[in-house]
Amino acid sequence: MAGVPYTFGTATTSIPLSQLDADFNTPVTIGSTTVGLGNTVTSLAGLSNVTTTNAIVTNLTLGGTQNQQIGQGNASTLKNRIINGAMVIDQRYAGASVTPTGSAYLVDRWEVILTQSSKLSFQQNAGSVTPPVGFTNYLGATSTSAYSLVTNDYFLLTQKIEGFNSADLGWGTANAKTVTVSFQAYSSLTGTFGFILRNYAGNRVYPASYSIPVANTWTTISVTVAGDTSGTWIGATNGVGIELDFGLGVASNISASAGAWTTSALGTTGATSVVGTNGATFYITGVQLEVGSSATGYEYRQYGQELALCQRYCQQVLPADLYSYFGMFGATAALSCSYSLKTTMRTTPSVTTPTFSTTNCGTPTPSNYTANSINYSALASGIGNAIFQNSTTALATAEL
Repeated sequence: MAGVPYTFGTATTSIPLSQLDADFNTPVTIGSTTVGLGNTVTSLAGLSNVTTTNAIVTNLTLGGTQNQQIGQGNASTLKNRIINGAMVIDQRYAGASVTPTGSAYLVDRWEVILTQSSKLSFQQNAGSVTPPVGFTNYLGATSTSAYSLVTNDYFLLTQKIEGFNSADLGWGTANAKTVTVSFQAYSSLTGTFGFILRNYAGNRVYPASYSIPVANTWTTISVTVAGDTSGTWIGATNGVGIELDFGLGVASNISASAGAWTTSALGTTGATSVVGTNGATFYITGVQLEVGSSATGYEYRQYGQELALCQRYCQQVLPADLYSYFGMFGATAALSCSYSLKTTMRTTPSVTTPTFSTTNCGTPTPSNYTANSINYSALASGIGNAIFQNSTTALATAEL
């Protein structure tokens, strides 16, 4: 069949695969779009309403962007190893400000770890500045004093990436993949800032630096990091695979020079200390960690998808989710409630104790927790209908 052109107008036409051999390079015209088959790259720029059934398609170009293996460099889906990088989900605080006295979670998946209390406040969309184009949210940090760092001090904005989501990078092996970290940053301060990538043991660390040259202006940052070929990195487990830490103030004695793997550091030498200036601000959004030596566009996920990813580590148990009713029971009867969690959690969660409203029964107590459900039980306190339900929100957490 080679050498015979095919042209499709508005008719529905099929070509048996038996007619297409490996050397079939004749263009196929569908509408106004020319498509090459066989050993050529297929381009469908501007083409819509094309359906492929029971076919394997490789090396396909759509709209000028070549789709490679899902999750790999230049892929359009599942490429970002950061969860809630656009700071959209905030189950704990719903946009309220918090001033941590110790290490604490902020918007979902983001944690501050620190050595001094109450030096920073955090808030989704702090200061109400206009987010960068394409984003609606950011996480803001504001210094509450002019604090001078002392030996071993650190203030880190952190996300821990689960081993299941980073094992394919092959860090700690000869096949370690290069990654690129990109994000949007905004600060009242200018100069050099830093972040690190490290393993869970903290004995393999890559300090990186970046510049914010203009105050109070969103700056696009991109830093490429060659994967670590040595050290011990957790593989495909539910432990910490990689930790990403943005420095908001790190003592010089625990900082190291940017641009090379080292064995011990929590910060980047010469990086600006946000906590050192009273009222200083640092805002960030669009954080992405992907395979490859250059940054690609931020991977936007639907709100429900992003929420479900966050709920593997933290989810709300809303009022009346924990409910049990039994009628006409005696005083020794037991009531129980099994609540199915919205998604399987990383591990058996810890659950904050909600307030319960009760009728004719004692205060419910936890009877069993799993990664998929939480259970409460109570004893009836008299003859008649017995009811309990939570009247406040509980939080189930299984953070790294």
